[in-house]
Amino acid sequence: MKTAEAVALLEGAIPRVPGVWADLGCGDGLFTQALVELLGPGGRVFAVDRDRQAIASLQSRLANVPSVLPVLADFTRPFELPEHGDGRLDGILLANSLHYVRDAKGVLVRLVGMVAPGGRVVLIEYDGRAANPWVPYPIGIERWNSLAAAAGLSIPVITAKRSSRFGGDLYVAAAERPTL
Repeated sequence: MKTAEAVALLEGAIPRVPGVWADLGCGDGLFTQALVELLGPGGRVFAVDRDRQAIASLQSRLANVPSVLPVLADFTRPFELPEHGDGRLDGILLANSLHYVRDAKGVLVRLVGMVAPGGRVVLIEYDGRAANPWVPYPIGIERWNSLAAAAGLSIPVITAKRSSRFGGDLYVAAAERPTL
């Protein structure tokens, strides 16, 4: 997938306003770059991954993008982000990363605590896929709805869906943390 395709896939889920987001399990930064484009000037993205090589690749690809802040950390465990305002995020992007987490519910509940009230959690996952080495804990749409509810998020809205060459459908869903 190219950056323009990633932007098109995400554009219905990401508000086009500057904000502070985290791309958790960012890999080499394809969706990080799309997120930066959608947030526009003034947006900041913490690109978080536990793989040193992925972070190094991201830093190389996005070296001239000061709004991207690489963070070497495992999002499935508690971690800290460099200081930013009140410490809450406007949003979290989980692009093909939550399906590696055995305890997706527990991790998601903790992650939602990092999001400001009214903030958004955006998921990119596969629907209709069986477990395999590349997607060990599939998160189909029904499972995502259940996980979002357990984490205290709004009912997810599917903003995009397309066939995946790897089987099943790739979907994008956005859910919000309720305001207090």
